Amino acid sequence: MFQSTFMQKAIDLSRQNVKDGKGGPFATVISRDGAVIASGTNSVTSANDPTAHAEIIAIREACRVLNSFQLAGCEIYTTCEPCPMCLGAIYWARPDKVYFANTRDDAARIGFDDLFIYEELGRPLDSRRIPMVQKMHDDALTVFREWEMKLDKVKY
Repeated sequence: MFQSTFMQKAIDLSRQNVKDGKGGPFATVISRDGAVIASGTNSVTSANDPTAHAEIIAIREACRVLNSFQLAGCEIYTTCEPCPMCLGAIYWARPDKVYFANTRDDAARIGFDDLFIYEELGRPLDSRRIPMVQKMHDDALTVFREWEMKLDKVKY
């Protein structure tokens, strides 16, 4: 259930992140059972890590706290509609719900435009900006078959 205090905390964290110059104006709070279990702010430029988005940092911390690779029972409060990378991570983490404040259009207006990534995902591999070339498929497929046959695997 939406709690404005969690979104306000995310907004306050994003504002502080801008003031501190650690990254973009993005922050995320993850709650479970009415309490904050993790938070993160964008640190792409200060960490020199293109994956250091607020959602990714918060998801990693929440999973560490819960000792789980899934966020069942959790809600994510983020200051902006998640980008394609973060959206993928959110779906893999499987929280119960995501609340966001700003839209991707709002982000695009201040220079954070993810539209090209959404467009790239729909293009054939040979038409993408960064060439995607499949090699050694048969060799790699044998490992997939080994995984498929493994009896003690942890499914996700």
